[in-house]
Amino acid sequence: MKHTLLGSVVAGVVMSFATSAMAQTEIQWWHAMGGANGERIDKIAADFNATQSDYKIVPVNKGNYTETMTAAIAAFRAGEQPTIVQVFEVGTATMMAAEGAIYPVEKLMKDTGEPFDKSDYLPAVISYYQTPDGELLSMPFNSSTPVLWYNKDALDAAGAEVPSTWAGIKTASQKLVDNGMKCGFSFGWQSWVMIENYSAWHNLEMGTKENGFAGFDAEFTMANEAVINRLDDIASMSEGNLFVYGGRRGDSLPLFTSGECGMWMNSSAYYGSIVKQADFAFGQTMLPLDEDVASAPQNSIIGGATLWVLQGKSEEEYKGTAKFMTYLSSPEVQAWWHQETGYVPITTAAYELSKEQGFYESSPGTDTAILQLSLNTPTPASRGIRFGNFVQVRDVINEELEALWAGDKTATEAMAAATERGNTLLRKFERTVK
Repeated sequence: MKHTLLGSVVAGVVMSFATSAMAQTEIQWWHAMGGANGERIDKIAADFNATQSDYKIVPVNKGNYTETMTAAIAAFRAGEQPTIVQVFEVGTATMMAAEGAIYPVEKLMKDTGEPFDKSDYLPAVISYYQTPDGELLSMPFNSSTPVLWYNKDALDAAGAEVPSTWAGIKTASQKLVDNGMKCGFSFGWQSWVMIENYSAWHNLEMGTKENGFAGFDAEFTMANEAVINRLDDIASMSEGNLFVYGGRRGDSLPLFTSGECGMWMNSSAYYGSIVKQADFAFGQTMLPLDEDVASAPQNSIIGGATLWVLQGKSEEEYKGTAKFMTYLSSPEVQAWWHQETGYVPITTAAYELSKEQGFYESSPGTDTAILQLSLNTPTPASRGIRFGNFVQVRDVINEELEALWAGDKTATEAMAAATERGNTLLRKFERTVK
């Protein structure tokens, strides 16, 4: 009798747990983060899951940014889409044009009754992802901006100052090479750093229609005198290895962390990698100013990605997604993510918490990205970019700049070709959304 009673109790408990487990709503989150950042995403999901028992965020790595966006679009067409997908900033226009595919995050929060105040978020971050009417389309997550990384030990040994201008970059590079360094400086993500951000930093439009924000019928204006002169000067610095090109994305990071190049321009989000890989004192400072173009910098623009919510899911999945967005935006989560990775905190509260925790005192310069983004109120030329087919346009820019670095084209020829080829892609995109 006792055995029968005990068996019944155990069976009841097992059934209770099974029912509870079955009731838990799973929410697929497709992302493009590998390595240490992929592990950090797993931790964020696991920590959220531990706060409640109704929902389970399931993070799935789908490759790089392009592969992740492509996979999500294909899955949506097949009716097998995730609820959340991480899409890089240049995919914004493509996602907006995917009619019926997206659930604007601001509308999601309102529909599910989840508290949401846009004023909590850094203006320079959310402005990139809003409609002309101000509706937030996707939730900012890993936002960064390019900065100038420098090898402090190498600059000190060469008697060079940390540069704040392009003239200073050339002077410091010469001193570094003269003192035995293999190269002065390099950069990665060259379209983002040297075209998109160079233009915004000097308040130059990259294209018409407010860089595409005011309409998909924009045309590129990046083949302007300021950009051409700067690129020509950089190409001339290849002589003597004052400048060395190291690849399209983050491929050139080892040139910096190995001590070959004394300076490197790329995302603030390489902080975690540089901390692990560099065995020298390093720092980060603002992008250099081209004094032939402007007397003071305007503001930099963001890169990275946001989280888009896709249509076609259940009401319960959307409720859980909204709660996860609230958790993700909390000061504690955002401050941790910012301090671990170098991505900027997406809310003012997370920035203030990082200050209170002494992060910027113990790691000087780690607020550079935030200061750059918030330097001035963004203008139509410095708000960001929203061009159709821009993933492909970046490939075009890469090809043309590589022809410049190889000595096969002048900056004038390279930028003219990039503009012509880029405009062809803009018109192709425009036809698809009409």
